Amino acid sequence: MNALPKIDDTFAEAFPMKATRLIITAIDAELAKIAAQEFCGNASSVIGCDAEAGIERGLAADQTPDGRPGVSVLAFAFNRKSLEKAVASRIGQNVLTCPTTACYAGMTSESKEDRIKIGAQLRFFGDGYQFSKKLADRRFWRIPVMDGEFVCEDVTGTVKGIGGGNLLVCGRSQIETLAAVRAAVAAIQSLDDVILPFPAGIVRSGSKVGSKYDKLPASTSHTWCPTLIGQCDSDLEAGERAVYEIVIDGLSEQAVAMAMAVGLRAASLPGVLRISAGNYGGKLGPHHFHLHRLPTID
Repeated sequence: MNALPKIDDTFAEAFPMKATRLIITAIDAELAKIAAQEFCGNASSVIGCDAEAGIERGLAADQTPDGRPGVSVLAFAFNRKSLEKAVASRIGQNVLTCPTTACYAGMTSESKEDRIKIGAQLRFFGDGYQFSKKLADRRFWRIPVMDGEFVCEDVTGTVKGIGGGNLLVCGRSQIETLAAVRAAVAAIQSLDDVILPFPAGIVRSGSKVGSKYDKLPASTSHTWCPTLIGQCDSDLEAGERAVYEIVIDGLSEQAVAMAMAVGLRAASLPGVLRISAGNYGGKLGPHHFHLHRLPTID
């Protein structure tokens, strides 16, 4: 029987963000997925992106506002203003332009202070030919495009989200460690209210705050790089030759904690020697997810 990996007695340190959910639909599931993927492009880390975004799940026709196949996406930013700017821009460039699509709010907010404008901004693309329709308390904009109309909800709600939940999976080889994190990603992607914003849900370029170069706010986390063993201080232990990080953004502490627990269990495969987490001694964010205190998975 293969031994279970060592689980470090440490915690992942996460920070508050503002979050929203959008529902993107199209004439078929393929176009809805393409539009969602394009919306989520270049949205891995707020270190260098305007937002962090990812696909939450696919939606059947009976789960969407217009009865067509759809995709639910989550987007995160540091505040409501920056979230609104990023979301409206991404919809305008990557959803409005995609054949047959429509875009709807995936959450509501009672307070105007917790809403962001989407169709309310994009309507101007209609150059005066756009018009709106109100159903109950929801307003939708219909913008003329070359294959008909682009329907976009006026506003969408926002909530307090959490960014930066994480796991560091350390293995004896690149192939074995990659297989383990792929299994963890697949398990986490079955959950609601969380996304993995990095490509394939996996991070090979863990970062630290600051750099020897003054203009860089972040740089490679050198203590986790196997090729630097012997050249600098290292956090790696004997036999560890590859490390992959899984970063999790979620709509609640419970969602992030559960995703970490599910990912940790799924990653405990042959070749994985240790699972740890990244933190800055509690100085970065108020949300601390201790690996030894994660929810129990039945």
